[in-house]
Amino acid sequence: MSDARYSHTASVLYNGKVLVNGGYNRNIGYLNSAELYNPSAGTWTTTGSMTNARYYHTSSVLPNGKVLVTGGYNGNTNILNSAELYDPATGTWTTTSSMTNSRWYHTASVLSNGKVLVTGGEGVGNISLNNAELYDPATGTWTTTSSMANSRQYHIASVLSNGKVLVTGGYNTSTSLNSAELYDPSTGTWAITNNMNNAREWHSASVLSNGKVLVAGGYNTSTSLNSAEVYDPSTSTWTNTGNMNSARYIHTTSVLSNGKVLVTGGFIGNSLNSAELYDSSTGTWITTGNMTDGRDFHTASVLSNGKLLVTGGWNGATVLNSVELY
Repeated sequence: MSDARYSHTASVLYNGKVLVNGGYNRNIGYLNSAELYNPSAGTWTTTGSMTNARYYHTSSVLPNGKVLVTGGYNGNTNILNSAELYDPATGTWTTTSSMTNSRWYHTASVLSNGKVLVTGGEGVGNISLNNAELYDPATGTWTTTSSMANSRQYHIASVLSNGKVLVTGGYNTSTSLNSAELYDPSTGTWAITNNMNNAREWHSASVLSNGKVLVAGGYNTSTSLNSAEVYDPSTSTWTNTGNMNSARYIHTTSVLSNGKVLVTGGFIGNSLNSAELYDSSTGTWITTGNMTDGRDFHTASVLSNGKLLVTGGWNGATVLNSVELY
């Protein structure tokens, strides 16, 4: 990439290209730069810069093909409530309405109705948030929706096949959480569902081809986890599944075209270059080829050709601009 970066975002656009934006570079600082990866050529080109530098933000591909970026931190005005839109047709960013709440370490989920649900995060004063809000691309406006039962940051939100959103784990200013809750877009309300077997933050969650959700790894107060568990939306229950070969957090998981889940990198006292595959039919993990670079706070994107693109991250000593394909 043109810029080394970590805690950035990567979005697969409808044209197959990958938009990488924002993040942090220790030599430059907080980034507003953006660049595009072309899988057919294997090349990067710079595109328009965001209005605001930001990291620990979110990026969501909307049904109209534009990308909504929300919140984050830029070191100058601290935690952001601003939002902006990237138009792939013009390669430019425009500001849109700001969120009600400034936040970073939050989540953003594109719902089946096209709206975007933003949940939790850390707000002004280092407070974990339980509030949630909805962005309507048709009007470019935000409205508050019901708050979660639990304040949380470093959590994960997964859009289920039934349209509901499952929020898992995270941190609430004092402890790692094992709680989970469901958002119903049709009613705008949250409902508690069964707790995970393990409290975890900085974990990963993947919606499997069978509709179940695989949660893997993470951090629990003082321990890195290699455990994994599966949520069944039809029974609202969690079941332990095979442990990963390596404990890890701040890693990525990606559902491949063959249905297996690929885990890359992460951290357990040092940045990892290891990768492993989860097979939902057997509930087991097997190691696969290592990445060239150890990395955490990186991104992983499944391309239209089935390959996985890993970008940037931190390797314990250096911010990376390197990119690898699996």
